[in-house]
Amino acid sequence: MIDQEQFKKIMACAPGPAAIVTATGADGRPQGLTVSAVCSVSLDPPLLLACLDLGSNTLGAVRASKAFTVNYIAAGRERVALDFAVKSDSKFDSHVWSAPTAACGGPILDQHCAAYAVCRVEQFIEAGDHVIVVGAVVEGQAGDDHALAYARRAFFTAVSA
Repeated sequence: MIDQEQFKKIMACAPGPAAIVTATGADGRPQGLTVSAVCSVSLDPPLLLACLDLGSNTLGAVRASKAFTVNYIAAGRERVALDFAVKSDSKFDSHVWSAPTAACGGPILDQHCAAYAVCRVEQFIEAGDHVIVVGAVVEGQAGDDHALAYARRAFFTAVSA
């Protein structure tokens, strides 16, 4: 097996979305973290997946609520992605959010996302030091803003001419 540093270098070459996965814990508090390991799984039914660290407070909230929301962060909102990329109990203190209209899901970062998908957990798959969470999309919306992407430790927005 290759070492972790080499693996990180390899994975940093491939761009991924700058997304914030949110959920509400058993205590009613919102939890969230920035991830780039999010992708569609199926169109019929609409499924997506997010990979969450085993030590994540957000994973605990997803396990408790059996639901989560993927907020695809809009261009120009790099600060928001960075705010949710650290361990802190005050991530939501300076960001406006709303609850989904569906009976499940995590906070929607209305002012900061290009799109969002509210999901009901369909499956948890343990994989190394992460858990792959597969969710059925029960609510969502996409606006006109482009979403941020992340590669080589930098944010960017891919806009075609």
